[in-house]
Amino acid sequence: MTAFGDGVRGLLADMARAYAGHPRAGAVRAAAARLDGPLHVAFAGRVKAGKSTLLNAIVGERLAATDAGECTLVLTWYVNGVAARAWAHPRTGPPRQVPFDRVDGRTVLGLGPFRAQDLERMVVEVPASRLARLTLIDTPGIGSVHADVSARTDAAMAHTEDAGPVADAVLYLMRHLHTSDVGFLEAFRDEQFGEPTPVNAIGVLSRADEVGPGRTDALDLARRVAAGYRREPRIRALVQTVVPVAGLIGEAAAILRERDFAALAAVATSGAAGDALLLSADRFGAEHPGFPVPAAERRALIGLMALSGVRLSVALVRAGVVTDAAGLARELRARSGLDELQEVLLTQFTERRDLIKAQNALQTAERILTRDPVPGTDRLRMRLEAILAGAHELTELRVLNDLRTGVIALADEDVRDDAEALLGLHGGDVRARLRLPPDTPAAEIRPALLDALRRWQRHAVHPAATVSHRRLADVLRRTCEGQLAATRPTPRPRPR
Repeated sequence: MTAFGDGVRGLLADMARAYAGHPRAGAVRAAAARLDGPLHVAFAGRVKAGKSTLLNAIVGERLAATDAGECTLVLTWYVNGVAARAWAHPRTGPPRQVPFDRVDGRTVLGLGPFRAQDLERMVVEVPASRLARLTLIDTPGIGSVHADVSARTDAAMAHTEDAGPVADAVLYLMRHLHTSDVGFLEAFRDEQFGEPTPVNAIGVLSRADEVGPGRTDALDLARRVAAGYRREPRIRALVQTVVPVAGLIGEAAAILRERDFAALAAVATSGAAGDALLLSADRFGAEHPGFPVPAAERRALIGLMALSGVRLSVALVRAGVVTDAAGLARELRARSGLDELQEVLLTQFTERRDLIKAQNALQTAERILTRDPVPGTDRLRMRLEAILAGAHELTELRVLNDLRTGVIALADEDVRDDAEALLGLHGGDVRARLRLPPDTPAAEIRPALLDALRRWQRHAVHPAATVSHRRLADVLRRTCEGQLAATRPTPRPRPR
């Protein structure tokens, strides 16, 4: 935890003492406890965007239900636990353990005596190292024909009197940009900034293998589409980046078996007969007496990776790129976009975990102090304001937000990209800030920082610089100075 985080922790400790016995005491304690917990990342998007499938792909097993059952209508948390079990949290009354079974590698989750509308959330516990740092939250789809279903997701992402949204950050899945997508992302706002902010949101061009139906280069096409989205000002203002991901192919990579590979290899070597079946999913799953792979196995392959995944797998086998299930799993994962998304998750969310959580805790503290003052509130508010004023990390986030939303406008895209990187858009590591390769030798870091410092000092005094441009340059100057101080070489001891 940084000095900023320590300051927030101390403030909440003092607030807990000041609010002891007050109705808001529980909210203060919850805000303090959340500082030490995993980062809460929500999967959100329109109905059928592929949220549950992507969650499964990231975890590496089929935990989230992907059918249209009652469970998909409930906010469901996936957390690291000592055993596999599930709990229903009703809107009134204590949590109750509910049925949790694995059937044919899939999760079967029951609601017990409850209906979806009776529950605040479901919590699924599984021993999973990937959930140690991230709690994943699967949300009901927005844009549902049932308004109450969409409303559950909207409520979860909203600030309440006692707390901020249940999620610290959001992965927003979209197949095409829809007005409801824009509306949701604008509602996921940071009250600290008072405007929609992209800092805690990543866009996912989901089901990327369907962008070019029937094309073996569909994933490459999806990458070009995502790159176009990243350049669009409206989307830049809502998310940090847009990553194309074929969730079903990524999920298939995690659970692929040797018998699946054997069936795909048989299709690959079946010649013209196999090519004819690959024209459509209906043909591929239909009965064809004499074909080397039975129809039931072919339908299972469609369920595993869709026709696009089957086509891709067959092409990889025919080209000699893969020769076994392990090799195919590696190729499918690499081509699905999942590795790129997990790298973004690591750099954008996990590295920034303490800052995001401390910032959310401050917002909760500010609301409580404003709406329910107690003796000593003025002193606590002064503490809070001092923390805000002295936290350069928060200043960086504010300025980064202003760059993304166009409040600070830079005509030169290279200058803008340089500024965003220095502010930590691609990660807090000094090499990422300087847009240097990860293996850049340490000896090259300080010269690069000095170059960046001089560059932004010149921006600050340029005759054509606007007030907002000078403000940006001043923040970046302090960023460079802080990084230089952190990388200052240790002085050699003097000989005696």
